[in-house]
Amino acid sequence: MFPLHDNNPTRITPYLTYGLIGMNILVFFHQLSLSRPGLEQFLQQYAVVPQQLTANFAGEWPTLFTSQFLHGGWWHLISNMVFLWVFGNNIEDRLGHIKYLIFYLSCGALAALCQWFINMNSAIPSLGASGAISGVLGAYLIRFPQSQILSLVFLGFFVTTIRVPAILLIGLFFIQNVIAGFAALQTAANMTMETGGVAYWAHIGGFVFGIILAPLFGLFKQD
Repeated sequence: MFPLHDNNPTRITPYLTYGLIGMNILVFFHQLSLSRPGLEQFLQQYAVVPQQLTANFAGEWPTLFTSQFLHGGWWHLISNMVFLWVFGNNIEDRLGHIKYLIFYLSCGALAALCQWFINMNSAIPSLGASGAISGVLGAYLIRFPQSQILSLVFLGFFVTTIRVPAILLIGLFFIQNVIAGFAALQTAANMTMETGGVAYWAHIGGFVFGIILAPLFGLFKQD
C-alpha cells in the first residue's frame, strides 16, 4: 500500500513540512548535478559514514542532521516525500512549527544513531529522511490511529485505491521493518547510493523515538 492522502484537516498551513520537502528536493537536484567523484566526496562529507562517526564523533556529529537531506535515487526521494506530505502536516499542526522542526530533526538524528549502532565500522555512507519520517509516522499512529488513509494498492498488474485506517497502514510498515531489520542484522543494511540497501534499523529507531518524543513535545495537548 502506498499512501496518497488522509482525511485529517489541519488548522494551520504546514510551512515547515513544505519547506522540508522543498529542501530535500533542492539538495537532491544538487546531487544530480555532481560528477561521480564529486558525488562520492559530497556523500563522504555530509552523509553518516559509521566508521568516521565512530572514530571522530565530535567532528562528525553534524552528519546526523545533514544526512537527513540526502537521497540515494528518485524512488528513495519520492517515496519519502510522499509520506512526509501525507503525514507531516497533521503532526506539525499538533506540535506547532518550531517544536515540529525540533522533533523531526531529533527523530532523524536518533534514527541515524540506531543504524550506526548496528555496524559502527562500516565505511558505507548512510543517508535519507526515512528515519525522521518514521518518527512522524510513529507520532501519527498514536495520535490519529483511526484516520482513513487513501492508498494505492498494487495487486500484480492491477492497481486500485482503498481507504485503510492509519493503524493498519503504519502498523504494517513497522512490522515489515522489524522483520526485515532482524533478517538484515548479518549484513547491517544501510540506505546507500552504492547498494540501494534499506536502513531498517533507522526506520525502527525513528518510529520508536517518534512515539516516545511526540507526547513530550505536546502531541496530546488540548487547545
